[in-house]
Amino acid sequence: MSGKYLVATDKNFKEEILESDKVALVDFWAAWCGPCMMLGPVIDELAGDYEGKAVIAKVNVDENPNTAAQYGIRSIPSLLIFKNGQVVDQIVGAQPKKAIATKIDLYI
Repeated sequence: MSGKYLVATDKNFKEEILESDKVALVDFWAAWCGPCMMLGPVIDELAGDYEGKAVIAKVNVDENPNTAAQYGIRSIPSLLIFKNGQVVDQIVGAQPKKAIATKIDLYI
């Protein structure tokens, strides 16, 4: 089952992620990144699986450098998990869906 992930930007990040009352998984990625492209369908599936339970979002680091810099993103794909506006976990590199879901479930 795939769903629609949120496209997070420098402009909407605070409102959509930091001020959300739900746990948020944010995928920092770029179009030129091979592992990011492999992770794309997994993020789509997670968006469907967690619809209404968690925010699943993607931030294009080339288009939103301020947000990427704010969180010290040096390697992509990087997945940050936010709860109550704070980073509570991080996953670097492409991971299997089950591993990512297990991390999200820890914070819901």
